[in-house]
Amino acid sequence: MSTRSPPATRRVDLLGHPDMATLARVLADDIAARLADAVVARGSATLIVPGGTSPGPLFDALSDADLPWADITVTLSDERWVDVADPGSNERMVRERLLEGRARKARFVSWRGAANSPGDAAQRLDVALSPLVPFDVCVLGLGVDGHIASLIPDADGFAAAMRGGATVLPIHAPGAAGAADRLSLTFPAIASSRLVVLLFSGAAKRAVFENALAGGGAAPIVGLLCDAKIPIWAHWCPEAKP
Repeated sequence: MSTRSPPATRRVDLLGHPDMATLARVLADDIAARLADAVVARGSATLIVPGGTSPGPLFDALSDADLPWADITVTLSDERWVDVADPGSNERMVRERLLEGRARKARFVSWRGAANSPGDAAQRLDVALSPLVPFDVCVLGLGVDGHIASLIPDADGFAAAMRGGATVLPIHAPGAAGAADRLSLTFPAIASSRLVVLLFSGAAKRAVFENALAGGGAAPIVGLLCDAKIPIWAHWCPEAKP
């Protein structure tokens, strides 16, 4: 009877902060420096941002950063298949809290656009985003089930999105909050980023992170943390909400 070895583990330092406001200020400064360096090195930069409520304070802090925003493309890690005016729209959060102030000059790639279906949108996004890979900074949240972006275990489309073959694929997750139909960056597109930033809060998500570092838990976060080739910053604060 054969046995399988556990996934190789690696060291990823978790930078803790007393609250979300402090986390947001520190991380905004670090991301801004990284984007500025990318523009100097390559003439442009790409920033991937998550949805949900947690990144709101980061968006506020980053929106007025002194950056060459006209040379920076901002887009999403994933999106719910809802109208952009819907409270659950990730694009709505980005437009209201990040693409303000100086960051208003950034180029934004919308995921909803004028597409008629998630599949149609995924094809269009693949054309738009594939030339931007590898992304310079890819900020991700972390779910209590170990999901990142909308790579939700047991969802329809999850296995295909973990394998890749495209930059964006549709996901159907009936049990997910907000909307069952979603779009997500594929795991290989995320994993090829020049820098992945994990942003999360609360004791439950810290436990998920630490378990994944040891090789346990769901595939998306374990695969990310246990691949020594992926550069990762991890930022956490104890409060459950921003």
